[in-house]
Amino acid sequence: MSVIRGAAWALAMYGWATHAKAATYLEQNLANVTGLTGRPLRALARRGMASTARYYAETLELARMKPAAVDARVRLEGYEGVKDAIAAHTGTVAVLGHNGNWDLIGAYACRNIIKITAVAEVLKPREVFNEFVALREQWGMRILGHEGGATFRELIRLTRSERTLVCLLSDRDLSGKGIQVQMWGHGVRVAPGPAALAHAAHAALIPVGVYYERLHGSRRRAAKSRWGTVLAFGMPLYPDDFVGEDKVSAMSQAWANQLAAAVSRHPEDWHMLQRFGWIEA
Repeated sequence: MSVIRGAAWALAMYGWATHAKAATYLEQNLANVTGLTGRPLRALARRGMASTARYYAETLELARMKPAAVDARVRLEGYEGVKDAIAAHTGTVAVLGHNGNWDLIGAYACRNIIKITAVAEVLKPREVFNEFVALREQWGMRILGHEGGATFRELIRLTRSERTLVCLLSDRDLSGKGIQVQMWGHGVRVAPGPAALAHAAHAALIPVGVYYERLHGSRRRAAKSRWGTVLAFGMPLYPDDFVGEDKVSAMSQAWANQLAAAVSRHPEDWHMLQRFGWIEA
């Protein structure tokens, strides 16, 4: 285990053991997803904190990672079902949650599938945000800061004019104008951006799940890691299949259904260590 991974794991385990705020949020969110309580919930939250530590350590190591190691770590799932949509001459929209290692799959996709355009929350201090942007740009990703209407207009332009996959982490709403959907039997507010962009740009919308898997044998040696990441494509959604005044809401519910199912299959890899958009009954 590298020093970075060891430190990240130790911090995560300390946070879990001491019921730190981030660990408490994770546990509460996982309880709503799974219905677990007591020791089973605590055990799942512990695995979730370990998965989160793995993500941060891998992301910090990404700057020094060899391309061959990136390729060995990532496995595609469901790609045949979306290949035609991604092969279009203009852009495609992908909606993701805070699952697995989205930076690693972005690096892989840029090398092997299509150029990635992503939107990131502007962190403070700005220098931290700039460092994360530089890390992702090193692998060919284009990163736009989440800065309101101007960013959305630029995404529409890029999606209409370029062959790119616009990846939006949207399980947590940052707009303050979230759309209400049902996930895991609860009311939830999610970001309107993916469905709104797909309709505005007349582009396909692909839900994407990301999760970790154990590696063995030659793949583990090539990856230089015990862990790989699965890039799991869901069924593509097309704007023309949604009509009526609430077509953005209907499309949002459709992608939320797929994303909720992906999280339910691998809840330990959902890194929601903060307040989520649960709507109180």
